[in-house]
Amino acid sequence: MRCALVGGNLGQLAQNNGWAGIVVNGCIRDVDEINGCDIGVRALASHPQKSNKRGVGEKYVPVHIGGTLIHDGEWLYADSDGILVSKNELSL
Repeated sequence: MRCALVGGNLGQLAQNNGWAGIVVNGCIRDVDEINGCDIGVRALASHPQKSNKRGVGEKYVPVHIGGTLIHDGEWLYADSDGILVSKNELSL
């Protein structure tokens, strides 16, 4: 919550790569730019300060967000009321 983890550039990159959305267990910035992207973004808050890039990270590991453990391969469905996690794709 000390800085933004995702900004407009990453939002645009995610859109260009065909992502459906991004869930951030922290803050985002460039909210107007992100809202202009054709992807869904959910975060805890916005913050104007950029993060420091360290070039580290992990893939395909479980992530604990808001009391829920999310595993690789699970489906996330989000709207303005919240996020639903499913082990299987839901027919909507």
